[in-house]
Amino acid sequence: MATNSRLEPLPVERWGDEERAALAAGFPELVPVFLSGEPDAPPMPNVLATVMHNPAIAGRFFAHTRVLLESPSLGHRWRELVILRVTWRTRLVYEWVQHLSFAAAAGITKDEIEAIARGDYAGRLAELEVALLDATDQLLDRYRIEDETWARLAAQLDAHQLVELPFTVGTYACAAMAFNSFGLQLDPGTVPDPALPTPDPEGDRRFT
Repeated sequence: MATNSRLEPLPVERWGDEERAALAAGFPELVPVFLSGEPDAPPMPNVLATVMHNPAIAGRFFAHTRVLLESPSLGHRWRELVILRVTWRTRLVYEWVQHLSFAAAAGITKDEIEAIARGDYAGRLAELEVALLDATDQLLDRYRIEDETWARLAAQLDAHQLVELPFTVGTYACAAMAFNSFGLQLDPGTVPDPALPTPDPEGDRRFT
């Protein structure tokens, strides 16, 4: 994450009908929370306000990610394992910090988070979870799940889940390209947990 934003969040005061419709397309329950116009309304999260510079993309992107977040066929724990690995590999600090809370809610432990960061999860996670993370690395490295890993996954996942896996990896890899390029900053008051690893925003992001 850059120390300075390259693209500042679009202030809510500058939102029009198109921006409001884009938020409603992905997160309709957030419209009365953030767009009430009340003086005590909470600040819009940076991620929503920054992508809103292009509301046509924002609305569709939010609707797509909502499917992955709310009704994943992989389940919440497996989804979070995959997302944490992607966000660590891509140095996507904003989403890494956001998803640590989701991971905790899904039962992912501190030791498991540290193993994901090290890439040392064999023997520390269930065999299928190791296969999911191996597939994640292969998608980032070579844009394809290797035959042996696919066989391990296909032995336990259905077609719905097999389709969802690369789309989950790809969604957050795409987010990394955008958010790292924008210099997306953590939301005010959000501080990384000092007890957990945090990606180095200046680290090597090459998939090698």
